[in-house]
Amino acid sequence: MNILVVTGSPRKDGNTEIMANAFTESARSAGHHVVVRHLSGLKVNPCIDCKYCFSHEGVCVQKDDMNDILKDVEQTDLLVIASPIYWFDVSAQTKCFIDRMYALAKKGFRINSVAMLLNAGADHVFDAAEAQIKAICSYLKWDLKGIIKVPNMTEKGSMRHSNQLEEVREFGRHL
Repeated sequence: MNILVVTGSPRKDGNTEIMANAFTESARSAGHHVVVRHLSGLKVNPCIDCKYCFSHEGVCVQKDDMNDILKDVEQTDLLVIASPIYWFDVSAQTKCFIDRMYALAKKGFRINSVAMLLNAGADHVFDAAEAQIKAICSYLKWDLKGIIKVPNMTEKGSMRHSNQLEEVREFGRHL
């Protein structure tokens, strides 16, 4: 299976990347082909709703890193979105990525399933992100493979000590 993992934290080597790396290592060890894109090192502008992509086979008019990511999306069976929760929803970087996938809306997606890896500094703050991915799956008829939510990650690196990191690894091994 071709898997694309997109991390949406602006913080390099933080809890989101630790989660994504654990998932990636396990998925690769299970024989899956995994591509990882860290939005922290890429430029992905917000969608400007010009619909240029609709008449240009899914290519966006904006000349940023999203056009390369869209090429990855076109080869993906399973999309894994990893994000911290900022103010009750996914990070702005993650939201820009999600919005810019609109470029492939007319052309269509190869993706048939999606999963989320979420972490936050508190508990009970995941509802908006969960509702968003469920709505996307319902609309696009994607299979939601799972949402792993890890609360109370108050410090950079807290994820390394979380009992739920093993749940992330198991998820990657047993897709």
